Formats: sequence, structure tokens, C-alpha cells
Amino acid sequence: MANYNTMELMICTAARELEDGASVGVGTGAPCAAAMLAQKTKSPNLVILFEAGGAAPLIPEMPISVGDSRTTWKALMASSMAEIMETACRGQLDYTFLGGAQIDMYGNLNSTRIGNDHQKPKVRFPGSGGANDFGSFCWRMMVMTPQDPKRFTEKCSYVTTPGWLEGGDSRAKSGLPLGAGPYKIITNMAVMDFEPASKRMRIIAVNPGYSEKDVQDNCGFELLKAAKIVENAGPSETELSILRDQIDPYRYVIGR
Repeated sequence: MANYNTMELMICTAARELEDGASVGVGTGAPCAAAMLAQKTKSPNLVILFEAGGAAPLIPEMPISVGDSRTTWKALMASSMAEIMETACRGQLDYTFLGGAQIDMYGNLNSTRIGNDHQKPKVRFPGSGGANDFGSFCWRMMVMTPQDPKRFTEKCSYVTTPGWLEGGDSRAKSGLPLGAGPYKIITNMAVMDFEPASKRMRIIAVNPGYSEKDVQDNCGFELLKAAKIVENAGPSETELSILRDQIDPYRYVIGR
């Protein structure tokens, strides 16, 4: 029986993607926990940037907002949202973590509304914040989200953050930076990336306890499959110890 929960698995999986010396734009919650875990394990020189202005902090414990004073603890810079977004526009952010109410097969994200009437939607969400900027200009966009067919939908009701748009070279033709775009999707069931030519989402790894069928059954569109699908490794005891004892001892994130 696994000695970890779903949130811990996703955080540990995401942390392994962040190599030493890279830069990552994060918000609070699970993405912040993943960046902190990477910094405390294999990537001590990871540069973490927060939307509200904190740049390269050594975060002492889990912040509760992007403007929390802990996001500038021993930081190189306590700046502003404008400066962080300009950093992304200049191509100086390697990674970002984003999320939303919906994601489609090309990695487009909706965090604005459900329904066709923008003035009177069925459900209204918070909107973009910095998501469109980060998704447009950071080189590799990653998403951490639970897997279910309502969230993984064939077509987003609204595109808040561009993924690979309509697939193929449509993103490049839109004028967005060549080579930047969705990179990995990390869920409770699997890890997905995007097939290089079509830019469609595909399964590359399945989490312990799940099958390829489970992943497809909980997706609202057909997923492509990598030539070799591997089993994703669960969290190590070292990762769990650091995550539970140092990063999130009060279970703000991992207790969800």
C-alpha cells in the first residue's frame, strides 16, 4: 500500500522536472511546493520567481500568497509584477506551472468561464492573472491537475492561456516565441507530453496503481500514446521527509 497521497505524488513528480540552474515562475500551492522540493534536493541553484515580484528567494516555509513576505526571503530582488512579466517576455524563464478549469488536447487552458455567453456564463472563474503572460512566453509550461473528463475536454469554452492552439505550427504562426509552449501535464494518474509534429497530448508514463485505460477513461478526448510508456516512480522516502517536515509541515497543500 502506498505511503503517500495523490498531491505528494504530483509534487514529487513535478520537482524532478526542474534541473539545477533553471528558472521557474510559480504561484503558491502545489507548484511552489514542487519548486521548493527541487531546490532542497537535486537543484540547489534553481531560480524561483513569483508573479508579485519575488526573484530567487530561499523560501523558509510555504507562503500563502504570491505577495507573502516569504516569497522574498533572502531573494536577489523584491520587484513587481511588471518586472517579472518582462523577465518572461525577454525569454529568461525556463519553466512555469499553470492550471485551469479546462485543458484541451493541445494544452490550451481555460480559467475564465464555462458557457458561450461571456456576460452571463454558467460559471465564472478568476481569469488570467499572470497565466496568459507566463504561458505565452515561458519556454516550458507545465500543468499539475487531477485527471477527469470534465477538466480534460475536447474544446475549451474559452482560451485564457494559449497552448499549442490548434496544433501543428499554429502557435508559431500566431507570433508567439518559436519553441515555447506546453511541455508536461502531471496528473494523479499519469504524465503526458505533446507529440512533436501534431502537438497533441500523449501518455508517456502511468502512475502506480493506474493503467493506460484508466487514463483514457478519465479524459474527454483521445490521447496519443508514446512508443514506450513507462511506470512513473512514486515519491522516495527522502522526498517525502523533506516535503512533510520542511516544506509543508502544516499540510496546507499536501493535506488537500
